[in-house]
Parts: sequence; C-alpha cells; structure tokens
Amino acid sequence: MSETVNTPPQDKVDAEAPAAAAIPAVDPRLLVREQGFAGYLTEFKRKIKGGELGSIPVVTGLIVIWAIFEITTGRFLDPSNLSNIAQYIVGPGLIATGIVFVLLLGEIDLSVGSVAGLTAAISSVLAIKQDVNELLAVLIGLAAAGAIGALHGFFFAKIGVPAFVVTLAGFLGWSGLQLYVLGNTLSLNNISDGIIYNLNNYYFSDVAAAYGLATFAVAAYAYSQWSQRVRRKAADLPHRPVSELALRTGVVAVLAYVVAFVLNQEDGLPLGLTVFVGVVVLASFVLRRTNYGRQVFAVGGGVEAARRAGINVVWIRISVFTVSGFLGGLGGLFIASQSGVADSNLGGGDTLMLAIAAAVIGGTSLFGGRGTPWSALLGILVIQSIMTGLYMSGSSSKAVQSMITGAVLLAAVVLDSVSRRSQKAAGRA
Repeated sequence: MSETVNTPPQDKVDAEAPAAAAIPAVDPRLLVREQGFAGYLTEFKRKIKGGELGSIPVVTGLIVIWAIFEITTGRFLDPSNLSNIAQYIVGPGLIATGIVFVLLLGEIDLSVGSVAGLTAAISSVLAIKQDVNELLAVLIGLAAAGAIGALHGFFFAKIGVPAFVVTLAGFLGWSGLQLYVLGNTLSLNNISDGIIYNLNNYYFSDVAAAYGLATFAVAAYAYSQWSQRVRRKAADLPHRPVSELALRTGVVAVLAYVVAFVLNQEDGLPLGLTVFVGVVVLASFVLRRTNYGRQVFAVGGGVEAARRAGINVVWIRISVFTVSGFLGGLGGLFIASQSGVADSNLGGGDTLMLAIAAAVIGGTSLFGGRGTPWSALLGILVIQSIMTGLYMSGSSSKAVQSMITGAVLLAAVVLDSVSRRSQKAAGRA
C-alpha cells in the first residue's frame, strides 16, 4: 500500500518563500539603545573589527608617552611642565588645524610655513617700522594670509594646477617675499606688552577664569547633546539615552576641571590655549554641524559624486585653502609671540612638516574624507610631548627627535591604510 504525500502547490511555495525571507531590517543603532551599555560594547567591537578606530590609537599613544616620560623623569606631569606644553602647541597647532581642512579634500598645502612667516613679517613691519596701529597691522597680516590661501585655491580649483605644485611654488615665493618685507633688518622684536607679545604671554591669572571656562564648556556640551537628543527623538530617529548623555558629560567635566586645576597651579589660563581650543571647537562645529562642512566631506569623499549632487566644488576648494592660509597666518603670529621676534627663520625649518604630521598623527586621513579639527590638537600634543619628554630625559638631540617623530608619523599612516582596507573588507568604505 503506497503512502500519499501531500505537497503544497508550487506557486504557493514560491509565494511563501519571499514572504518568509522578507524580514524587516532593523537599524543596528536601535538595537544598541535597547541593549543598554552591553549593546555599546557590542557596537564598539564591531567598529574595531571594521577598522573604525577613531581617536583610540592617538589617545592611547598619548597616555603611554606621558606614562613613560613620567617614569623616566619623575616630573613630566608637573603642572609647570604641562603648562609649558600648553603654550608650545598653540602656534603649530593652529597651522595644523588649517591643514586638516585641506587634507579632508585629499590635497596638501605646502605653503603654510611660509605664509606663517610672511604674516608675522607684514604685521611686525607695519607696526614697528611704519607706525601703523598694531591691531590694524595684525588684521592686515591675517587678511593677507587668507588672500594668499584663496589665491592658491583659485589656481587649483579654477585653473587646474595640482595643489602640490601651487603650494610648493607658494612655499618658495612667499619665503622670498618674507625676506623682502623684512629688508636688511631680518629680525624685529615684538612691541613690549603689545598685541603680538601678549598672544603667547598673557595669562588669566584669576582661578575663576579657568574654572569658569571649564564650567561653560561642560554646560555647552551638555546642552548640545541634549538638544540633539530632543531633535532626533522628535523625528523618531535613534537617540542616546539619558544615562549615556550623563556619562559623556561626566567624562568631559572631569577632563575640563582637571585641565583647569593643573593650569591654576601655575600662572593660570593661557590666552593662547584659549584661542587654540576655541578655534578647534568652532572648526569642529562648522565641519560637523553645517551644510558647508558636509559639502567639504562630500568633496573629499568623491569630487565627481559631489559635483553631480549639485555641490559647488570650485567654491569649496577655494574656501578650504583660504581657511588653511588664514590659520597658517594666525599660527605664525603665535609663533612670533613665543619666540619674541619676527625674523627670516620664522615658519621655516620643521614648521610645515610638524603641522602636517600633527594632523595625520591625530587621525586625519591623507586620502581625504575623514578627520576632525581635534586631530590637530591631539597630534600636536603627541609631538610636543615627545619633544619635551626627550629634552627632559637628556636626549635633546634634534636627530633623535626627528627620528621618533618620523616613526610615529609612519605608524599613523600605516594604521590609516590598514583601517581603510578593513573598512572596505567590511563594506563600510
């Protein structure tokens, strides 16, 4: 006796198969929120496997560097030394912040060192030799720096000359103009207690200044995170829970008040550090929170795709080089303030290389489309920590400093390349 097997009609099977396979996709960020902090750990592991390292390598490296030099010297973390480091990073750090904008396009600006020296020369000559009001002289110098950056951007974006060639020509040409502007003097001392002098030498000595700024920074950060949560929740988008906002704000508060405490153990809050951090925060806001910033990242991610999306690529390129030139000039003024003079050597030597190295070491990709102004702050902090630590350890040789900085830069670029390859393998690039 044969058994009868009931098989559903083929058309019914075909109709049920897609229905069974059509499982609605769930945003992984929603799953993270539902799982709480365990979900964030899972998300963190996923990002690491996918090559999304963020600032983890440079922050880890900075902690290791500080620990090594504190063990070897016993006084690296003294407030006096940390306050000095905070002064030294301002000039090169501002130049590196401008470099970040250019690197986001996947380009390079080799002229910033010369622009820094020329800006200091123009401002000092006008104020000292021509008796121009010093504030006006500084503004003219900065305007010239921005105009030089715009000129580089014009030749690159409109004429089609490679940025490497344009800025290399600028590196040579503006160095020559710097010597011409200085004339036979070749060196001008800053006006005693003048604007340029005070850029790197003025401190807000009242302890309330540092703690007040720390409080303002924490409050502004908390408000920014909360308002973002409210907007995303209103739009029915994934948003951070209150517990995470509290944790993030707590971490920022600890960092801000520790920095304020350390600075108040010495002369107080330096004007230079305040300006530098302010520029970094403003630049970060522009790049992350404005339409202009999104366009910069879009052009860095792909010029043709950005052009097809209706982005004015020429304008973006010119504006980015303008920012680089302006911040290069501003950094030059702080370097002049630190050295006490505007001379023919300002902006030369390692100034350019250290600025580029700081941006890359801090996490900005040489391939474009990835980075943040905070990279400049972290990167220059790493470089200056190495230089200061070696000096305190008795290894003040320029050769040793250059070799170690070069090795750190190479490691950063290799890590960036490996990270990009991991992202492509994970389908996230």
